[in-house]
Amino acid sequence: MNIHEYQAKSLLAGYGVAVARGTAIFSADEAARAVADLGGPVWVVKAQIHAGGRGKAGGVKLCRSAEEAVAAAEAMFGKILVTHQTGAAGKEVRRVYIEEGCDIADELYVGAVIDRNSGRVAFMASREGGVEIETVAAESPEKIITVTIDPATGCQAFHARRLAFGLGLEGKSFKSALKLFPALYNAMLGSDASMLEINPLVVTGGGDLLALDAKMNFDDNALFRHADIAALRDESEEDPAERQAADQELNYIKLDGAIGCMVNGAGLAMATMDIIKLKGGAPANFLDVGGGATRERVTEAFKLILSDGNVKGVLVNIFGGIMRCDVIAEGIVAAAGEIGIDVPLVVRLEGTNVDQGKAILAASGFAIISADDLGDAAEKIVAAVDDASEAGEAG
Repeated sequence: MNIHEYQAKSLLAGYGVAVARGTAIFSADEAARAVADLGGPVWVVKAQIHAGGRGKAGGVKLCRSAEEAVAAAEAMFGKILVTHQTGAAGKEVRRVYIEEGCDIADELYVGAVIDRNSGRVAFMASREGGVEIETVAAESPEKIITVTIDPATGCQAFHARRLAFGLGLEGKSFKSALKLFPALYNAMLGSDASMLEINPLVVTGGGDLLALDAKMNFDDNALFRHADIAALRDESEEDPAERQAADQELNYIKLDGAIGCMVNGAGLAMATMDIIKLKGGAPANFLDVGGGATRERVTEAFKLILSDGNVKGVLVNIFGGIMRCDVIAEGIVAAAGEIGIDVPLVVRLEGTNVDQGKAILAASGFAIISADDLGDAAEKIVAAVDDASEAGEAG
């Protein structure tokens, strides 16, 4: 789960991380009051969306008068921001954060993630703050300092010193870093965050360290013990199809391709997507129905795939272990009967009750293409989608 900048700053402040004073507003009518309450002489008006690159898209405005700040905030509501993370459709601004300005002497980058290789929290820090860290990692990886933290000891003073030295901090800012990094580590563990990023972390003219921006992601599987964090969820920022899938206990992620995928098991789903790409196609989604899916859940999964207008064909790849092939077949037939099938459908079934499943599909009366293995299935769906596209162009 993602949260907004203002929410992340509030959470981090509770762990002792320094942030600038600010106020979140939810309508243009609140702008004048928020600006007046903060005082001046400088305000920063920030669009709140779940995506990076807001500044380049016009979602961050530095204002040097109250009138300018109010006008900037009012103009931001309803604006569509298109960044490198939103895709071409962009995201509509529904919340705005108005923050007091600060004296910036330097900009740094600090991030923390769960390192899957070591099973530890890993800090990444760089002097290249305020820019896209992906670009720094690709072009100048030597500029990124990485420190992993043993969970048995937690973040110790020597970890913080190593990061502070790597960032070239001195004097007051160095001392501030010795408090900052343990606080960030505690925030990661205390909130079950999967990612924490401050870009930029600024050094003020007075030598203080201040989180000028903040992003946090959380492990969905741990939200049951963080009701306060779960309450921060902004469903308007989530893809409606992905939200619908979550309600049905389906693991679904929308992609940009034309071939819808329904698979049981995350690993098999990834392999299916890879082979579709290998055969010249592009997957439209990741969808794992899980090992214990019911006929009703499979039906909803199939309907979810076909609700995407970009889908020009569907590949169902099921290896029946706990999941039975006949249950999958019944769900496909039920969905097809309810909403119809107007795109090519290739089904590969193997495992528990495979013969019953194939018999159900064969007797359905729908035009279902059967496949013997995954490679055969991928070739058939790519070819069927290409043929349908050529026929449509010819028509």
